[in-house]
Amino acid sequence: MEMIIDGEGASGEKIFTVRNPFNGDEVDRVPLAGRSDVERAIRAAHRARDAMADLSARKISEKLYDVADELKTELDEFARLITLESGKPIRFSRDEVKRSVETARLSAEEAGRLYGESIPMDAGIGGKGLTGFTVRIPLGVVAAITPFNYPLNLAIHKVGPALAAGNTTILKPSLEAPLSALKLAWILSEHFPAGAVNAVTGRGSEVGDVIIDSPLVDKITFTGSVEVGRYISARASMKKITLELGGNDPLIVMDDADIDSAVEAAVRGSYLYSGQVCIAVKRMIVHEDVADEFADKLVNRTGSLRAGDPMDVRTDVGPLINEDAAIEVERVIGAAVEDGAELLCGGSRRGNFVEPTVLDHVVPGMEVIERETFGPVSPIIRFTDADEAIRIANGTCYALQAGVFTENIRTALRMAREIEAGTVLVNKQSTFRVDHMPFGGFRCSGMGREGVKYAIRDMTRTKMIVLNEN
Repeated sequence: MEMIIDGEGASGEKIFTVRNPFNGDEVDRVPLAGRSDVERAIRAAHRARDAMADLSARKISEKLYDVADELKTELDEFARLITLESGKPIRFSRDEVKRSVETARLSAEEAGRLYGESIPMDAGIGGKGLTGFTVRIPLGVVAAITPFNYPLNLAIHKVGPALAAGNTTILKPSLEAPLSALKLAWILSEHFPAGAVNAVTGRGSEVGDVIIDSPLVDKITFTGSVEVGRYISARASMKKITLELGGNDPLIVMDDADIDSAVEAAVRGSYLYSGQVCIAVKRMIVHEDVADEFADKLVNRTGSLRAGDPMDVRTDVGPLINEDAAIEVERVIGAAVEDGAELLCGGSRRGNFVEPTVLDHVVPGMEVIERETFGPVSPIIRFTDADEAIRIANGTCYALQAGVFTENIRTALRMAREIEAGTVLVNKQSTFRVDHMPFGGFRCSGMGREGVKYAIRDMTRTKMIVLNEN
């Protein structure tokens, strides 16, 4: 599949083979962009600003609605492509496409809501006879760098709001799963002026630096690892940036919780897309009085999951994105057991597959809960009271989302206030997001917010206009 630069297909001197994580089969080939390709895409986006400025908000909205309709029409093909390139079970891929349709529609709606405000100039010294108001204007060129785990929805979550605000874009998808994002870029390019939507594929160390360093790029919005996020932040200088980074999300289960509901939430939260989700449940912090019951039910429910071919609609758990990722998860599980954790089920690896794993008697300091483990692992940490639960939940540099199960409204509100996370969900797992909510974290989990309305705020500038009536 070709890149798109200035409204036309583009190839590179070298190619990269995209392989199915399930069986290693070739899915497609994409170019490895060089510096000149990326610079050409940046110049095209910069030139296209005038053409975008000629479009009314209504016209941009109509175009994004048309894109949403095309995504819906091609739902099955997009879902198939996501599963082939990422190994995500097909029914979850279909859910991702449905969410992408909604995100495109939300972008279309927000294109007509770029409101300014009236400023009462006469409230200040010397302001009598002046009329003041603000308008919101595009930043210019927005670069979107996206990961493999939600290759379509995270692309439209960045490019959709950027276009809705009148910006031009450069999309750099993950090299491991670039195909659905490229297909999206081609659809977008058919509706917007040449150069308004560009997409380049290549290695982050080569493509990314060109984007970060270019004076023609006004904003970078990135989803990925903490390490790369820090690198971008340090190097981007005066550019605006949004960073959606890692998570180490807790699920707190109080002694008054509905255990069956908490277990179901834990299973959904921990094993969705084999745990390769930034908001996956990565720490299960369970009151000691209900921990045995919770662990037994979690093991039974985990054992009922079906692993296998992600194209099979019956499959619950598919492969990890590559064998290196699976080997790393296997290592972390082994280290936890060596450090004293009890392996209740799972723990084995076969190729890219890691068996869904439950670890009990995990304690702070173990690597499995001190860092983000990107795999199907459920570590259970036992606690005695709410103070300890909050202390454990906050005992990490990550602060993305958190879930709390309790029937006590006072406990729920206390947890919501005192847990340090961008979102706290009560009687719901952290692995939950609707596409119009503000989404993002604190500390190591990043800066800025996604969710179309909130993304647009960071993709526009506020301009003040003053008229002298004297």
